[in-house]
Amino acid sequence: MSLDTKNVDGAGGPVANLTAWLGWFRPQHRREWVELGGIVLTALLGVAMIGYILLDWLRFAPEWAVIGPYADLLFSQFIVAGMWMDHYLGTNVFSHPFMWRAIATGVLIGIVAPLVGTYLVHRQMALIGETLAHTAFAGVAVGLLFIALTGWTGSLLFVALIVSALGAIGLQWLTDRTNTYGDVPIAIVLSGSFAVGTLLISWGRDFTSLAIDIEGFLFGSLAIVTAEGARLVAALSVVVVILVALNYKQLLFITFDEQAARVARLDVDRYNTLLIVMTAVVVVGAMQILGVILVAAMLVVPVATASQVAESFRETLFLSILFGQLSVLGGLAFAISASLPPGGSIVVVAISFYLLSIVASGRSTAISMH
Repeated sequence: MSLDTKNVDGAGGPVANLTAWLGWFRPQHRREWVELGGIVLTALLGVAMIGYILLDWLRFAPEWAVIGPYADLLFSQFIVAGMWMDHYLGTNVFSHPFMWRAIATGVLIGIVAPLVGTYLVHRQMALIGETLAHTAFAGVAVGLLFIALTGWTGSLLFVALIVSALGAIGLQWLTDRTNTYGDVPIAIVLSGSFAVGTLLISWGRDFTSLAIDIEGFLFGSLAIVTAEGARLVAALSVVVVILVALNYKQLLFITFDEQAARVARLDVDRYNTLLIVMTAVVVVGAMQILGVILVAAMLVVPVATASQVAESFRETLFLSILFGQLSVLGGLAFAISASLPPGGSIVVVAISFYLLSIVASGRSTAISMH
């Protein structure tokens, strides 16, 4: 498998890394042109969704900011376009702002989850996503208690993000400093964080009113995607894409050969921490749509599908984003039309693509960089 590992020592700094990353966009064959077209369309869709979330926020700007009325006008045109879509499709979905927030969140997660998941899968760290999802659930429980006891009006997902990031750093610390088998710290953090979450929620119900749909966080729900949550996902998605672009060569180096990266004096621990914190960020955002139980699938299944048909690491990265986007859009369409939970619908569609890729590729096993 081609690894695209030229000049992976990172000597050129962030600008050189970004130049090398942009150097991907030199397709030679028809297949590469198709992939590039899909990536461009996905990027445009992502930008449009970020634009919607931004307009949804700016339309409530104070009068002195001036931009409020203009943002409200553009936002209303977006809703009008949604009404026309409902008219032609015979639906009652795209004219509602809360549905667009949920769709926008799903689209962005469909980009960044496979982007980060590609590195996790090739490093045989697929269970990290599941572990951090349980940590995020503990963060939701902490946030609920904090809000109930203090009356804080901030975002619940922001608290979950902090707890999940701390859990990610703690997991990295445990893995580096214990002599147990590699997956033991993962199992401990996975079960322990979920246990803490359930205990805090049960304990809090005795003296506070927890008016929140816990089942929505467990299995995913379009209804729990708030405006604040959508804005948080949009901001974090931009940060994750920029970080991957700037650190592509270093992340690829430690993914390909961590020992060689250490010999080359690359700060492996720093990049490992960066990768696991980015995973925590993605998990917190995806938890709204997919739920704690199914969130890891978005990190793994599109990557597994892409690995089945791709011929290089670069192509795996591209195709995983495309399969992730198709899974999200197809799953949301199925969930909305059949009034089913979005998490299960997205995962079923993603697994369907995976099974089709096995049949189409004719390979007995997926290509592995190891």
